[in-house]
Amino acid sequence: MSYNSFGQLFRFTTWGESHGPAIGAVVDGCPPGLALAEGDIQPWLDKRRPGTSRFTTQRQEPDQVRILSGVHEGRTTGTPISLMIENVDQRSKDYSEVSRAYRPGHADYAYDAKYGHRDPRGGGRSSARETASRVAAGAVARAVIPEVQVRAYLVELGGIAIDYSRFDDAEIDRNPFFCPDAVVAAQWETVLDAARKAGSSLGAIVECTATGVPAGWGSPLYQKLDSQLTAACMGINAVKGVEIGDGFGAARLRGEDNADRMRPGADSPQFLSNHSGGTAGGISTGQPIVVRMALKPTSSILTPVETITSDGQATDIVTKGRHDPCVGIRAAPVMEAMVALVLADAKLMHRGQTGR
Repeated sequence: MSYNSFGQLFRFTTWGESHGPAIGAVVDGCPPGLALAEGDIQPWLDKRRPGTSRFTTQRQEPDQVRILSGVHEGRTTGTPISLMIENVDQRSKDYSEVSRAYRPGHADYAYDAKYGHRDPRGGGRSSARETASRVAAGAVARAVIPEVQVRAYLVELGGIAIDYSRFDDAEIDRNPFFCPDAVVAAQWETVLDAARKAGSSLGAIVECTATGVPAGWGSPLYQKLDSQLTAACMGINAVKGVEIGDGFGAARLRGEDNADRMRPGADSPQFLSNHSGGTAGGISTGQPIVVRMALKPTSSILTPVETITSDGQATDIVTKGRHDPCVGIRAAPVMEAMVALVLADAKLMHRGQTGR
């Protein structure tokens, strides 16, 4: 059984390994007639691309996407859209030690336990390199939901959180952290530089909001919009927790404080708060969708850690190669893509059931 696909009506499958010749995605179920070209996909890949600052891996990948099928004369045809991104800067020799010993925190041992064989070069299929394929697929999803704006940004890094009173959307694109708080972004530079120089890494929390989602998307119980969003985000490499709206914070509120109170509006209710993160009963309410995910510190570090070899012998390992000192930074564009993919699927599912 293989689980490399996600979605119901709008479905995508990713393929390829970190150090293979290429990676890519096949998007199926995209409506025909939508404007789509490689230039519509590339800007999103450029946001995730490695080597853009000293705070990300220095692997130099142009991440140039090619559309191989499903588009003719700039319009989607309704058939599967195949997307390919070549790998051009692999250094497989950096992983010779990984082939004989497991890296704690990585999927090395788990892949061996499941398959009895694994590709150690950069983590193979378990590498965050695979997320470039998701970003490409997410760009196609955005063409399906032009009424929705999806925006992700870091709200915490290394235990230092932003001050929401200083939230500046324009600032997100001005610094290498996708951070809406210029003051905290400067602090992050200092702590991340220190962690990188010490051969260590830091974790982060990324928040994503989707505005323009109408009320009614999502299905009760087993296809809740909440569950689809959390599954999509939890499937991103290094993510260890996902919450919608106030999430775990809601458990510390009283009922009257947690309720998203309503007043009459012009065409729809006017909500006085958004503790629920834009959903109720698994269905969108018309408020902004708010999702937050926590990413662990990068497991590839230069600090020696205890482990075992593939034949069960005790050893220490230092992970060589080029790695992100904080995977949360480049996870922001990936989270945007996954949220867009879920919402595109939800839109088509809603239209299929209700005709609108």
